[in-house]
Amino acid sequence: MEPQEPRDPRLEHTVDGGVATVVISNPTKRNAMTAAMWRALPGLLDGLAADPGVRALVLTGAGATFCAGADIAGLREPGDEQQALAVRAEEALAAFPKPTLAAVRGYCVGGGSQLAAACDLRFAEEGARFGVTPAKLGIVYPASSTRRLVSLVGPSAAKYLLFSAELIDAERALRTGLVDEVLPAGELDGRVEEFARVLVSRSLLTQAAAKEFAAGRTDRDGHWAEQARGSGDTAEGVAAFLERRAPRFTYRVS
Repeated sequence: MEPQEPRDPRLEHTVDGGVATVVISNPTKRNAMTAAMWRALPGLLDGLAADPGVRALVLTGAGATFCAGADIAGLREPGDEQQALAVRAEEALAAFPKPTLAAVRGYCVGGGSQLAAACDLRFAEEGARFGVTPAKLGIVYPASSTRRLVSLVGPSAAKYLLFSAELIDAERALRTGLVDEVLPAGELDGRVEEFARVLVSRSLLTQAAAKEFAAGRTDRDGHWAEQARGSGDTAEGVAAFLERRAPRFTYRVS
């Protein structure tokens, strides 16, 4: 068999059973994000958000690494432009209106940690390593990214990561709240698939409202009350409970 030519850095995606899986693929550079990949992510997410067949999203990396950060070669471009691209991609992921889950194995560093932190949940395989590394390059970490990190792990742990740029293992990431579950080697994919099915089976109305409220959008409670009255999800959930069957929720993000 002839060896395959290495593929260009890219974001790949599939949709199966209501779950969109986005794969960061730049294997020759540990899935580092190029400028083109940062630019492509918001548009890809917009398309998946608008797809009524997508109920949840999983973000992962190709092979044995999640994402080793930004492609350093791209730092030859103006620093402000590079950071703006990364922040736009991060914010687009955080604003995705359906549940998001980062499936992490190997290195999750720099821009990879930005993307993982922008997901709603993070599951990691034993042996994963996490780091927020701008202090190694003399880069000011974006204010929005810093606030998101602080909201996940608290001020002290965020300062440890930002000041030192040291890598931490999955067990410490779990203790600090950066990670929600740690799985033994070989069990990450199965657990992510299982949990994604759980997410898809639940009410998207509840999930979408909870995402906004958790992000501080409490001014939208009237909007969500109106959505609940018109969705039918509450009536279906109660009926399914009384009839001892699985609910068939129909709410879609508009």
